Amino acid sequence: MRRAFDTLFGRLVLIVIGMLVLSHVAWFAIIRFERDNVQTRFAVEEAVFLVEAVRQHIANTPNQPLPPRVRTVELDSPDVPRQPDGDIPPPLQRFIEDLKDRLPDGTDVRLNEPGGPPSVWVHGVKDTGWIVVPVQPLRPPRSRDRMLVWLALIFSTAVLAALFGAWQLQYPLRALAQAVGRFGRGQPTPPVPERGPRELRQLTHGFNQMVREVSQTENDRAVMLAGVAHDLKTPLARLRLRAEMMDDEKMRDGVVRDVESMAHIVDQFLVFAHDRPDGSEPVPVDEQCERIVRAYRAVSPGVQPVHLNLEAGPAFVLPAATLDRLLSNLLDNAHAYGAPPVVIETRRGAKGWVLSVADHGKGIAPDDLIKASRPFVRLDPARGGSGHSGLGLAIVERLARRVGGECEIGNRPEGGLRVAMTFPFDIATQPLAERRAGPQHEERAL
Repeated sequence: MRRAFDTLFGRLVLIVIGMLVLSHVAWFAIIRFERDNVQTRFAVEEAVFLVEAVRQHIANTPNQPLPPRVRTVELDSPDVPRQPDGDIPPPLQRFIEDLKDRLPDGTDVRLNEPGGPPSVWVHGVKDTGWIVVPVQPLRPPRSRDRMLVWLALIFSTAVLAALFGAWQLQYPLRALAQAVGRFGRGQPTPPVPERGPRELRQLTHGFNQMVREVSQTENDRAVMLAGVAHDLKTPLARLRLRAEMMDDEKMRDGVVRDVESMAHIVDQFLVFAHDRPDGSEPVPVDEQCERIVRAYRAVSPGVQPVHLNLEAGPAFVLPAATLDRLLSNLLDNAHAYGAPPVVIETRRGAKGWVLSVADHGKGIAPDDLIKASRPFVRLDPARGGSGHSGLGLAIVERLARRVGGECEIGNRPEGGLRVAMTFPFDIATQPLAERRAGPQHEERAL
């Protein structure tokens, strides 16, 4: 099961959203706290200014009327608010303390009774009465909804912009990962566009250069191998013709067998060197397996029995030429090294279609399993023989990977070798035009 945040893009999304949420919550708290502090400082400055203005007015122009909402009250007036005897809200307490700090020492500061217009009562040491001045409400009704709407809008815009940037950052890396997967499966790998940050461009450039060098090496080796194999076919044909003319029957048969073994090795060289996409028509694997087994029995009546266990159905299709080469190599390998019966099985697996060929022989030593599919590797002498070059399983793995499959070689618990090939559902049914297009089509698809 694929996890949503198991990809680079998913983790970038998680990090971006988490950081944006954290920063917006922090800014929201800071803005609210600073706004309350600013409001308190503004109210204190306004009250101090009004108190000083009233004192200057009383000292200089006592006969002039005071501004509205500003007045003086006698010390023994019953309207004087009482000193608060309980806890007052922290904002009001902070306001009173800040106001006392700004006024001379010994100044008494009180707030008017709740229910009236907000005002502050101030009595200094030199004042003859109480000075009453209005103040701004410390907690006026404010619309939180509007602030939350703006924060949500800014947050959504930032998330979309960050996700777009994360997608642009991981897209070249995703293309490179797909190319690495194709290269690892032995499929044609077109050059990956060199995009993204400098480090990623350098990595992509190095990968493209490596693919070109490996492909050039593989092409040179394939051309050399195909050329040698092709040039050997003509002298082998002449050698067989001359062997048929020998008078000694025993020697003639021995030479003919040696020539046939050499011709078989040459054919394996040619198949292994062939590196072009299979352009043959796709055929149902179950039906083709039955036809191949019938033809195999007809050509070699004395071979070991082959059992079929075909459960995939008509939906499992592969290119005809590839399927023929796969089964021919596996049946020849089972006939040469295994024991009867040979079982060909097809089924629908969890990751794709499965095609397997198993025998009931001794299998391969566990230490040699990792070397079984390497080209030109001959295992222990029990699996040797004339006419074999160590390419059978290497050809099988190469053919399976060429159509997007994976090959697994292992021993059966009850004895014998089992070669299982898994082909993804989408690759096994790839359209014929795409398979014939080869690397050019894949490059355009990128």
